[in-house]
Amino acid sequence: MTPNTDAPVPSRAYLDIMAAEGRRLLETAAYVPAEREGAPEELHARLERAVEEGRDGLVDILHDLHRHPEEAFREVHAADRLTGHLEEHDVVPQRPAFGLETAIRASVESPGFDPARHRTVAILSEYDALPGIGHGCGHNVIAVTGLGAFTALAGLVREGAGGVEGRVVYYGTPAEEGEAGKELMARAGAFEEADAAIMLHPYFADVADQAWLGRRVMRAVFSGVAAHASSHPFMGRNALDAASLAYQGIGLLRQQTPPTDRLHAIITEGGERPSIITESATLKMYVRSRDPETLKVLSGRVEEVMRGAALMAGVGVEVHWDESPATLPVRTNGPLTDRWVLAQRRRGRDPLPRGTVSETLAASTDFGNLSFRLPGIHPLIGIAGEDTALHTREFAAAAGSPAAESAAVDGAYGLAAAALDFLHDDALAAAVTEEFEERGGAVDVEHYFD
Repeated sequence: MTPNTDAPVPSRAYLDIMAAEGRRLLETAAYVPAEREGAPEELHARLERAVEEGRDGLVDILHDLHRHPEEAFREVHAADRLTGHLEEHDVVPQRPAFGLETAIRASVESPGFDPARHRTVAILSEYDALPGIGHGCGHNVIAVTGLGAFTALAGLVREGAGGVEGRVVYYGTPAEEGEAGKELMARAGAFEEADAAIMLHPYFADVADQAWLGRRVMRAVFSGVAAHASSHPFMGRNALDAASLAYQGIGLLRQQTPPTDRLHAIITEGGERPSIITESATLKMYVRSRDPETLKVLSGRVEEVMRGAALMAGVGVEVHWDESPATLPVRTNGPLTDRWVLAQRRRGRDPLPRGTVSETLAASTDFGNLSFRLPGIHPLIGIAGEDTALHTREFAAAAGSPAAESAAVDGAYGLAAAALDFLHDDALAAAVTEEFEERGGAVDVEHYFD
């Protein structure tokens, strides 16, 4: 499809204003990690060397996945490359895993590992791409950061270096874009063995903790009565009228929602011919909100709009929720985030504190579901300029750039370092668990919206 070169260019004034506000905030705000011991410097130095020694392999995989983007549940080439790399590091991966053909599980344990006494940390990768624009969300970067972190840390854990005890588990998680691969894996038993889970996401800046929205998918099917649109229109009931009214109603509902809520819809079915009163019409939409509670409330209001539109048009409606599992917002664990920030400063980066980047710049991720099952972090690492949005061809280009290569190595060390500290430092692990419980503990994610 040829791009419309005559289309108007959207104004970037809002981005410029937010960037200026962020710079002003940085004059008085900085991330201040809590003082905790973590793992000894000797172990971090060894870990960093291991990541650097694996740089060439990671960069090669990053570009290979960038050249071969694969959509959700079809990531065969990516899964092959990741499992091959694990095997090269004397790790035996499991694939398929948890009922998904392109999911991966691998683990390494310290000598004498006892799950009753020792901790387990999970490191995650994503590797699916977007239709039409490839790795416009940078999942090739996510893939190699998780992979590099796991293989570097696995060497220390396997030998019990410096008294490191515990288990590190690697999960290759397919189908994040538009689906919820991690939730499907969790329902099949994945992550139950872990005490914490960590991963990252590429972005236009280094951010320690950014808002991520919960997301539900809704499909409304309106059922009317067909009739000749010219001779007998009064004998029909127009399902497309209801879909159109529903679409307009969503627009009006936005006026009464918080600025971090998101409602976006398409009409996927609206009739066959103009001469026939439309008998069936379908509207599909994403419903997003910053908190689980507000997502539940917003879902109810959206459903009322669908039913009201059907009533106005005199047609029936069936509302279907979560044919792909819903995803919750990310509940970020503070003590784990502290370790990430310290590791990134070691690499010359300085992640921004929460609130520096506007919460209106928020997407969704199925990692949120894990963060309500066990402690987790999902920080952001910069690979592009501040005017480069996710899910664009420009961001896809950035995902294959030298900046992405640097981020992959820095991110791999950052994840590995946070995991190492969690395994080694009992006080840190206790703080991680304590904060998780204080914020509500584990939630029955699968049945949250029942």
